[in-house]
Amino acid sequence: MDRVKAAIFSSLGEKVIGARVLDLFAGAGGLGIEAMSRGAASVVFVESNRNAARAIERNLAVTGVNGRVRMQDVFDFLKYATGRFDIIFADPPYEAVPGEKAYTDLLLNDRRIPLVLSLHGIFVLEKRPAERLPQHPHWKITRARRYGTTEVIFAEPQK
Repeated sequence: MDRVKAAIFSSLGEKVIGARVLDLFAGAGGLGIEAMSRGAASVVFVESNRNAARAIERNLAVTGVNGRVRMQDVFDFLKYATGRFDIIFADPPYEAVPGEKAYTDLLLNDRRIPLVLSLHGIFVLEKRPAERLPQHPHWKITRARRYGTTEVIFAEPQK
């Protein structure tokens, strides 16, 4: 995870400074907290698991950075999200619920994500390398890199 996180932030470079960040499937908040430590203006963490949301709050307290934690389903959050974000991170579970689409497909084909991304924003999505990239009419993939068991996709909205 540290190698993946380092690669993500190396690729983002100075785009993080002053950015409004949305961390979907935030887990313990590692990506969002790293963004804050690198100069992001604000981070909203979205995590549906109660224990993980509490871990984010503890990690924010330990690191001394501020962020808003929303304990709710990512797709429910997106229904009512307002404002624009400069960077959106998504590190969903790699395995889909049986009988449902994989999260990569659901996220890349969700029409709401491009709407909450700022004009020159970037969507950073982690996925399993073996998972095929679905059709994605809303996105232009600008970079895709594999790091062991993780592939990181950088995307911008289609113009």
